[in-house]
Amino acid sequence: MKHDESLSMTVLRITLCIIIASHGLHRLYSGGSVPFGSWLSSQGIPFGLIVAWAITLFELIGAFFLAFKKYVIYLSAVYFLIYLSGLLMVHLQHGWFVVGSGANGIEFSVLILASLFCIAYPYIPEVKAKHI
Repeated sequence: MKHDESLSMTVLRITLCIIIASHGLHRLYSGGSVPFGSWLSSQGIPFGLIVAWAITLFELIGAFFLAFKKYVIYLSAVYFLIYLSGLLMVHLQHGWFVVGSGANGIEFSVLILASLFCIAYPYIPEVKAKHI
């Protein structure tokens, strides 16, 4: 029996886009960009408020394009950097688990990073060239 990976990748991509967009949407409607920007500045990130707004808007707009398979490699790479930074700056110090045996850990971030890799991998030009 042949497995249809295209359907599974579509489900993964759309689900991930919903998750990513929800981060930006929540931050936008809760007024969270200003506190996020202040926190980024306190961590030594220059222009923290601008970076926070850029991430917020990128999460919203980029997720739309990613959902429709536009600029997949570029969007995935930027999201990978954003979520890897969050993993390193926020979640790593809390261990592995998000809930249960811990709180605010890295397991969800690792899943997002792995999903971004899986979504982007087929779009890497060298990978396509090997399969032609």
